[in-house]
Amino acid sequence: MRKLFREMDAISGKQAVAYAKIDGRVEELFYAKSLEANIEKNKIDVPILGKTNTGKRAAGWTGSGSMTIYYVTSLFRQMMIDYVKTGKDNWFDLVVENEDPSSDAGKQSILLKDCNMDSIVIAKFDATSDDMLDEEIPFTFSDVDMLDQFNTITGV
Repeated sequence: MRKLFREMDAISGKQAVAYAKIDGRVEELFYAKSLEANIEKNKIDVPILGKTNTGKRAAGWTGSGSMTIYYVTSLFRQMMIDYVKTGKDNWFDLVVENEDPSSDAGKQSILLKDCNMDSIVIAKFDATSDDMLDEEIPFTFSDVDMLDQFNTITGV
């Protein structure tokens, strides 16, 4: 018998929680709208005698991401200004927890280690829009752990 995915097991992103660990303190990112982090393999060509294609082999990876937050905190701007003024870069960890109480999937928690901002909006306004101000913060990370894994979904 074929298994079917139950719609109630889809995870709502609105149930997520995110934290930044900066200089030993924990900042809940309750003002975040979205976050996405990706790992991309760095692949090199592997030409092989007798084959017409060029093979590929992983030779490392790169972690990068972006979070969009409401424009209501000076925390990340101050971190960038500190870098501008002193040359001392700021590194932080991000924890992203996805858990939807309606889903049997349970909880997944990902720890992104040694995050470093690429750029920041230093000042902003928009008098032409009724939308609330937000900002996108691109970043890189150098390590990752899965603290909690989703349950295996059994289907119906």
